[in-house]
Amino acid sequence: MTQPFELPDFYLPYPARLNPHLEEARAHSKRWARDMGMLEGSGVWAEADLDAHDYALLCAYTHPDCDGAELSLITDWYVWVFFFDDHFLEVFKRTGDLRGGKEYLDRLAGFMPMDSDLTVPEPVNPVEAGLADLWPRTVPGMSPDWRARFAESTRNLLNESMWELANINSGRVANPVEYIEMRRKVGGAPWSAGLVEHAVRAEVPARLARTRPMRVLRDSFSDAVHLRNDLFSYQREVGDEGELSNGVLVLERFLGCGTQEAANAVNDLLTSRLQQFEHTTVFELGPLFAAHAIDPVSAAGVLAYVKGLQDWQSGGHEWHMRSSRYMNERARSGRPLGMPAPVEVPGAKRLRGLAHVPYQRVGPSRVPELYMPFDLRLSPHLDAARRDTVAWCTAMGMLEPQHGVVGSAVWDEARLIDNDLPLCAAGQHPDATPEELNVTSFWLAWGTYSDDYFSAVYARSRNLAAATLAVARLGQFMPLDGTPAPQPANAVERGLGDVWARTIGPLPPGDRRRLRTAVEEMLEGWLWKLAAEVARHIPDPVDCVEMRRTGFGAPLTTILSRLRRPESIPAAFYDSGPVVALRNALIDAGTLLNDMFSYQKEVEFAGEVHNGVLVVRSFFDCDYPTAVKIVNDLCASRVRQFEHIVEHEVPIVCDDLGLDSDARRDVDAFVAGLRDWLAATLNWHRGCFRYDEASLLRHHRPARWRLGGPSGLGTSAAIVGATGARGGPGAGRTSPSCAAASAGPA
Repeated sequence: MTQPFELPDFYLPYPARLNPHLEEARAHSKRWARDMGMLEGSGVWAEADLDAHDYALLCAYTHPDCDGAELSLITDWYVWVFFFDDHFLEVFKRTGDLRGGKEYLDRLAGFMPMDSDLTVPEPVNPVEAGLADLWPRTVPGMSPDWRARFAESTRNLLNESMWELANINSGRVANPVEYIEMRRKVGGAPWSAGLVEHAVRAEVPARLARTRPMRVLRDSFSDAVHLRNDLFSYQREVGDEGELSNGVLVLERFLGCGTQEAANAVNDLLTSRLQQFEHTTVFELGPLFAAHAIDPVSAAGVLAYVKGLQDWQSGGHEWHMRSSRYMNERARSGRPLGMPAPVEVPGAKRLRGLAHVPYQRVGPSRVPELYMPFDLRLSPHLDAARRDTVAWCTAMGMLEPQHGVVGSAVWDEARLIDNDLPLCAAGQHPDATPEELNVTSFWLAWGTYSDDYFSAVYARSRNLAAATLAVARLGQFMPLDGTPAPQPANAVERGLGDVWARTIGPLPPGDRRRLRTAVEEMLEGWLWKLAAEVARHIPDPVDCVEMRRTGFGAPLTTILSRLRRPESIPAAFYDSGPVVALRNALIDAGTLLNDMFSYQKEVEFAGEVHNGVLVVRSFFDCDYPTAVKIVNDLCASRVRQFEHIVEHEVPIVCDDLGLDSDARRDVDAFVAGLRDWLAATLNWHRGCFRYDEASLLRHHRPARWRLGGPSGLGTSAAIVGATGARGGPGAGRTSPSCAAASAGPA
């Protein structure tokens, strides 16, 4: 097969180093593979295949500092995982045997016991034999938390092979966001990150392992590993094996471009993920250690782990340049091995991400035709909810400046009515009672007001420390046991305490925790946004999409819908991979359509950098219409992924869990609620007066109010003006009264 594209110049900030125990690991791994039955007679590999692949060289490059015994153990793990990949290909992918593949994978979980008894079933194939040998050689001496994380990543690595097989059988190529997420699991780099902890003998402390900075380090590491592999393996995977799970193919189809252009785009994304890794290491680890009171020894261990991930990146690249498994001949002849590629282009991309000038004039947002296959339904209680929401916001103090807080006059009654948040709630929960619709409307009002407040008070003052303290206090206004909250200091705290108390009364403890977690994740997303705005840093595209899910507040509103429906659905349904992907696809579609509507508001008037259109413009260095087209295409592909999962994957989850007719009826209602959510989100963006240019000019013109004191001739000095980041005249609209607001926007 003719080489389909030229390998691009790679961003290689760290030199590769070679472990001196390479030959010891080579000899050991060959003996081990033969003992496990992976060579002659396996039908998958012969000794020549193992020699050509040279997994010991991979591990010697990716773990340059460990001793000989550890390098041999790590090499055995990689021999096992690559044999599994090829074995699954031959036995199940090439034959399209979904049922047999599932039975095969289900058995492997039994070879990773979590307690002190490491007894496993009798192996019946080389993959089971290898895992039965490796597990007891690896887990002693590691904490229960590490065992659980490593077992989870191993299960993901194995089980998500079914996703690849299902896509091959249906001839389906994933969209870019779906691909990145699923590739993390099936590609195995999170699993590799777990072995890095073992190799450097430094576990990540349990209280840090699931924090955002550590998650971003693991995910950006994983994405870079997988995207690099996609470039080298495209010829073998797509041309020979018929794989559809390759990033070059995904972008080729999504962008409608040639293979070389797609390969260049994959390399750009690879560079972006490496630079995201560096940004997180430099800017987020120090504050993380301080926030969790990490001692110096533990901090040094985390940094050793980070260095191990860096070694893996550079070593993995060097191995790809040498292994016969991959397309690398022309790359070999073009540049000496190990020599870093030019960095001018990656440097320019990094500079673009850090050189954004806020509050630039961009003009009205141009929203294209959007793909929306779901019908809108509206609650008959909308008018009453509009009136009650104005009354509630007034009572919470949201329509007046906060005492002693500069820039806190973010809403007045006219702006609240323009936002028309009950319109969104009425579509998201069309069957709600009047009381339930009010509570949802109040949550939306609180979240939108608080987001605007954080932007006006903390982003413009660039005061991340104050915002962090404010977020820490908000947790006290969501007590799980109903204990009284402290005295609120402002409308944000007062509103959260009130709407929380209105919500949790009938909820069991588990639902209360889920609701509080959704709010906390949203607040974490706000801090992430604020930190990037302070640094004027346009985020990495993948990080932006994933963090927007929480900062946008969508998980909160989807959970509110779920809490109000009695269900017979087990928790395992919601935790399953397809259902998590279902919700993520829907939430991404909602945030992406918001980005198209809110582009002018966020970029020109709020000075924000977390807008998908702006991120795409920066990443691809393209103009506004091109960026909007890409974002719209991605939005539509996420909606179509939602439809695909509902039709093809949710029924399989129901079958696997043995759900009865009542539970399946509730599943249908759950899916219908998600459809309602997206249709309502689009309808609200079209119907509110929050994003059109005339409303933006009206909302951001100088606000004026009169201090208490004398009135009459000569008292004009008592008028105080407050301006936003942008002022200017607007075609003002007379503020409607509460009663008129019930008619809704035209």
